[in-house]
Amino acid sequence: MSLDEALDRLHEHYGAVDRLAATQTMWPLVQELGQARGLTVIPVADAALPTATTITRSRHSLRARGTGSVAEAVALLAAGPGAELLGPRLISMDRLATVAAARAPLGGD
Repeated sequence: MSLDEALDRLHEHYGAVDRLAATQTMWPLVQELGQARGLTVIPVADAALPTATTITRSRHSLRARGTGSVAEAVALLAAGPGAELLGPRLISMDRLATVAAARAPLGGD
């Protein structure tokens, strides 16, 4: 599965992932992956995607979803206010899935 391979790449780049996140559009697939890996999946509203500032600026993603990267926006929104991306999105080898990791601020505001 493309998403499974992309998540493995994310782990190689940034270390262990402690939870997943998805919009309603991707929920069934990400929920299945979360169950297989024993990870909680956090829902992210599709309407919130344009509010996240992403590293990647994909023209296709901007037209289709109002954000430069859905994976990056989902990661940021799931991690909460003040979260930071660990880097740009990673793409599966078959280019069918993208993933990103974000970290919530330490200690809060």
